[in-house]
Amino acid sequence: MERTNWTEIEFILLGLSEYPRVEKVLFVVCLVMYLVILLGNSTLVILTLLDSCLHIPMYFFLGNLSFLDIWYTSSFIPSMLIHFLSKKKTISFTRCVVQMSVSYIMGSTECVLLAVMAYDRFVAICKPLRYPIIMSKALCIQMAALSWVLGFFNSLTETILAIRLPFCGKNVINHFVCEMLAFVKLACTDISLNEITIMLGNVIFLFLPLLLICISYIFILSTVLRINSAEGRKKAFSTCSAHITVVTVFYGTILFMYMKPKSKDSAFNKLIALFYGVVTPMLNPIIYSLRNKEVHGAMRKLMNRHWFWRKG
Repeated sequence: MERTNWTEIEFILLGLSEYPRVEKVLFVVCLVMYLVILLGNSTLVILTLLDSCLHIPMYFFLGNLSFLDIWYTSSFIPSMLIHFLSKKKTISFTRCVVQMSVSYIMGSTECVLLAVMAYDRFVAICKPLRYPIIMSKALCIQMAALSWVLGFFNSLTETILAIRLPFCGKNVINHFVCEMLAFVKLACTDISLNEITIMLGNVIFLFLPLLLICISYIFILSTVLRINSAEGRKKAFSTCSAHITVVTVFYGTILFMYMKPKSKDSAFNKLIALFYGVVTPMLNPIIYSLRNKEVHGAMRKLMNRHWFWRKG
């Protein structure tokens, strides 16, 4: 079958075209959320770089997570905002592929990174005396680098298989953004290999990290319950509360999308996907900043330094 020239292909992103008023409301809501994402995550990245008190493994991984969330949301939110206000909701083949590949890299990397952060909490609570030795600077950099490399190769594999497909029909994606499975389903050829690869990728990058996170917290819970003092147990749990909340929001939304009964209301399905893509990155810096004395202290020092410079 003759393949169409990539430069000639365009995709139509339906979004909520049938509800123009809802799209205008979503424009305002998503714009505000995107600004919060940029402000919150950028602040955490700057704090983890500038404040020596935050130069510990937990905040090193948190800085990676915040940097990742900025890129993940920036890969699709700006173009989505434009489409909310535009009558022409088309996207070129190249832009669609770039959008998919970047979001796939970031999504896959985040799954691995959350598992790495769970391991960090496991070592901190279960092996506190050996924590500085085990979680050395070299190991932290290696684990963060491994997360990014695995995410990159997962995205590269999926993208290469997707762009080889021929498209010869109406290229309409019933979504706000270019999504891998919806993209390959538009191909006018057999996509069994693509579907199997996507399914394997989901198992490896979604459920395997979740399994590792659960195992880590089983050991953490076992250790914490053996602590005699209530204050000690409370302190141990408090060091994990932010990570547990982030994992719950992240995987809770994904599992809800996978396990919920199939709805005929595609608008509802798209809004759930939008929640996963926008709300979760917005909540991460808020969750990690809430009741976190180290972050609050770093914020105060940064603000005092800024005030001193302005006064000077």
